[in-house]
Amino acid sequence: MERLWTRSFILMILGTFFLFTAFYMLYPTLPLFIKHIGGNETHVGLSMGIFMLSAVILRPVIGGLLDWFGRRPFIILGLSLFTLAMYMYNWVNGITALIWLRMLHGVSWAISTTAILTVIADIVPTTRYGEGMGWFGTAMTLAMAIGPMLGMWVVQNLSYHALFLFAVALSITALLLKFGVKMLFQPQSDAKRIEFFEKPVLSVAVSVLFLFISYASITTFVPLFADLLKVNSGLFFLVYSATLFLSRPIAGKLSDQYGEMFVVVPALLISILALIVLSVSTGLFGMLVSAVLYGIGFGSAQPVLQATIVRLVPPDRRGVANASFSTATDLGIGLGAIILGWISKYTSYQILFTISAVSVIFSLLVFVFFVKHLLKSKGLR
Repeated sequence: MERLWTRSFILMILGTFFLFTAFYMLYPTLPLFIKHIGGNETHVGLSMGIFMLSAVILRPVIGGLLDWFGRRPFIILGLSLFTLAMYMYNWVNGITALIWLRMLHGVSWAISTTAILTVIADIVPTTRYGEGMGWFGTAMTLAMAIGPMLGMWVVQNLSYHALFLFAVALSITALLLKFGVKMLFQPQSDAKRIEFFEKPVLSVAVSVLFLFISYASITTFVPLFADLLKVNSGLFFLVYSATLFLSRPIAGKLSDQYGEMFVVVPALLISILALIVLSVSTGLFGMLVSAVLYGIGFGSAQPVLQATIVRLVPPDRRGVANASFSTATDLGIGLGAIILGWISKYTSYQILFTISAVSVIFSLLVFVFFVKHLLKSKGLR
C-alpha cells in the first residue's frame, strides 16, 4: 500500500489546522465585533454574505489558474493575503471599511483554500484518496471545535486587538508550514487555454450543493432551535464535532476499499434520518441523537464526495475540480441559509429541518442516478 503519512502530507494537515483555527476564531466573535464598532444584525448578515460571495465568484477562476500556473504561487499569495486581512481588522473603525475588508478576506479565503485542497489531492496516493480526504476533513473539524472557543476566550479575557493578532500568528504559522511541502504537480506548458469548468464533476457538485443546504440548517438554525427548547446548543455541536472527528477517516478508508457507493448512499440515508429526528425533537435527548446521526452521515459523505471529484479528473484538472467542489459547498451554505431563513420566518423549525431532509434526498437521488453512472463509465465503483 502506498504511503499516506509523508512529510508533505503532515505539513499540509498541520497548516490546514492552523489556518482553519484562525478562520473559526472569527465565527462567534465577528458579530460581536461588528456591534462593538456600531453595526447591527443587518451589517452582520451583509459582512457574511460579502465574504461568501467574493469566494464563490473567484473560486472557478482560481481553479483554472492553479492548473495553468501551478499550486505554490497561489498558496503563498492566498495565505499572505489572508494574514494581511486578519491584521487589517485592527484598523477597522466603521462598517464601510469592514465590508471592503470582508471582500478582501473572502478573496484570500478562496485562493488559499482552493489551492490547499488541490495540493492535498496531488500528494495523496490515488488508492487512498478517501482516507486522505478524511484526515484532511478531520483537521478542519478539530479547528471548528477549537477555534470558536479560543476566539471567545481571547475576546472575553483580552481584547479584539489580541484576537486579530492571535489569528495573524496562526495564519503566519500556516504559511511557513506550507513552504516545507513538496509540490508534485507541474503545470502543462503545452496547454492551449485556461479552463474554468470541468463538466464530468457537475453531477457530483450538484449532489454536494444539496447536501450542504442541509448543513446550513445545522450551523445556522440549531442554536436558535435549541434556545427555543431551552437546550444548550453547545452540547449538540460538541457531540456532532466528536462524531465527525471519528467518522471521517473511517469512511474515507472504507471508500478506498469498497468504492464510493458503499459509503455515500448509507451516509446520505443516515443524514436524512438525523434531520427527521431533529425535526421531531422536543428536548436534549432527541437533539443529541440527531447530532450523532448527522455527524456520522455528513462526516462520512463529505470527504468521500470530495475524493470522488478528484478521482473523476486527470491530475492537470484537479484545480478546476476542487474549485467546483468548494463553490458547491459555499453556494449550498449561502442559499441554504437564505432559503431556510425565509422558511423559518413563515413556518417553524420543525418544517425547516424536514425540508432540509428533503434536500438530502435530492442529493441522494442525484448521486444514485447520475454520479453512479459516471463512476461506472470511468471504471470506478
